[in-house]
Amino acid sequence: MNNNAIRRIAGLAPPAVLAHADWSVDARKRWVARAARMTTGGYVALAPEPVSRIDDFFDRLAAGAGPGETVFAGFDFPLGLPETYATAAGIDHFIAALSGFGRGRWSDFYSPAGTPDEISIRRPFYPNKPGGTRHKHLTDGLGVAGIDDLRRVCDHPTDLRFAASPLFWTLGGQQVGKAAISGWRDLIAPARRARNALHIWPFDGNLATLLDRPGIVVAEAYPGEVYSHLRLRIGAPNKSKRNQADRRDDATPLLAWAADNDVELSSALAADIRDGFGPGGDGEDRFDATVGLFGMLNVIFGHRPPGDPRDPVQRNVEGWILGLDPDRLRPRGG
Repeated sequence: MNNNAIRRIAGLAPPAVLAHADWSVDARKRWVARAARMTTGGYVALAPEPVSRIDDFFDRLAAGAGPGETVFAGFDFPLGLPETYATAAGIDHFIAALSGFGRGRWSDFYSPAGTPDEISIRRPFYPNKPGGTRHKHLTDGLGVAGIDDLRRVCDHPTDLRFAASPLFWTLGGQQVGKAAISGWRDLIAPARRARNALHIWPFDGNLATLLDRPGIVVAEAYPGEVYSHLRLRIGAPNKSKRNQADRRDDATPLLAWAADNDVELSSALAADIRDGFGPGGDGEDRFDATVGLFGMLNVIFGHRPPGDPRDPVQRNVEGWILGLDPDRLRPRGG
C-alpha cells in the first residue's frame, strides 16, 4: 500500500508519524508505540518504548516526522467533558476551558476531593484515596441524578464493549480520572499553550481537515474500543489483557492485520506480539499501546471512519473516541 493509495482509500492525508500512548498517572506505566511513513509508501511500526520525559514528548514526535509534516498522536485518556457537568459549569467549549483548569478560580480543579463535602463544580474529581467512598458522593456533590450523567455519550456501552468509567471518578482499576488529570495538566494544556500547530480532534475540526495541516493532531484513541475493530479475542469476558497467554492468543490476528495492510513490523515489535509482550507487569501497557496504534492506522487506511461528530455538543464539549461508530452505542439506561 503506497501513500497515494492511503489517501485515495480513506480521503485522509497520511501522517508522517503516528503514535499511540498508553497513559497512566504512574510514569513507569506510560508506553508509546509509533509508526513512521516510509518513502516507498506504507508504514513501519516500532516496538513500544517508555514515554519518558513529558515536557519534550511532542518535540520528539515532531523531530521524527520532519519539517512541514504532520504527526497524529492518540491517547487513551478522555478528551472532553460530560454535557451535564459542562452545562452546570457554564462551559461551552472544552478547549477554551482546558486552558483555565488549575488556575485562578479553577485552581482546585486537578486536586481530587478528599471528602464528599469538598466536591464541587470547580473541584469535580473524587476521591483522592480509598475508604468509604461511593459514586453517590460524586453525583450528589455535582448535583446530578446518577453516575451516567457524568459519562459522555461516547463513554456509554456499545454492543461490543462495556461502558467507560466516568471521567471524574479516580478509584479502581478501570478509572480514567487520574490519567485525565495527568494528561490534561501535564501534557496537553502546556503543549497547547506552547504550540500554535497543535490541534485537538474533534474540537478543532474534522480529522481530514486537521491531517491536511503541518503540525500535531491529537485524538482520544481507546484500545478497548479497538479490540473489536481488529477482531481480537482479548475483549471477551473470559480474557484479560493482564494475562500474557491471552495477549499471545491475539498474535495471529495482529500479525495478519499488519500483513494485510502492508505495515512492516520491526523485528522487536514482531517478537513482542508473538510473545504476548512478555510476562512483566508492563506487558498490558505495551500491548495496549500497540493495539491503539493499529487502531489509528486502521482509520488512516479507511477501514474505519474516524467518527467526526455532527452534534455540536460532541464536537465542542464532549469529544469523541476515534473510530467509534455511534450506531453501536446502547441508549442511556439500556
